[in-house]
Amino acid sequence: MKVILKSDIINVGRQGEIKEVSPGFARNYLVPQNLVMKAGTQNMKIWERERVRFEKQREEVISLAREVALKMEAFKFTAKVKIGENGKIFGSINTVNIAKICRDNGFKVNKRDILLSNNIKETGSYELNIRLHPEVVAKIKFSVISEKE
Repeated sequence: MKVILKSDIINVGRQGEIKEVSPGFARNYLVPQNLVMKAGTQNMKIWERERVRFEKQREEVISLAREVALKMEAFKFTAKVKIGENGKIFGSINTVNIAKICRDNGFKVNKRDILLSNNIKETGSYELNIRLHPEVVAKIKFSVISEKE
């Protein structure tokens, strides 16, 4: 099924592109979420009229994401955890924990947007990537310290 993307969709495409997707994916997810339009002749004419507005809106979203990324990169996030005798933490820190720490500090982050290859299992300083927009990735400083410090 050919569709016109109304917004950027990870692993599918960018706003304004015409893509071929499976009918089930379009019918069950993309259309109900209002992320696409079917690529018929009538919708193509509508899309051409709306293109300028969507491009302007997209630029505003990207600039807002860049501002948030700069604020996040200037901030130092810290997690206080219990540690054992050998310096390893009890359990691990995963994307859910990192998203909660970001929310506690005033940054709204979805756990799926935190690019973490492995869970954090030791104290120390880490640099993490957070996808705020498909084109904007923030590199934050994240420290894991003992509760006693």
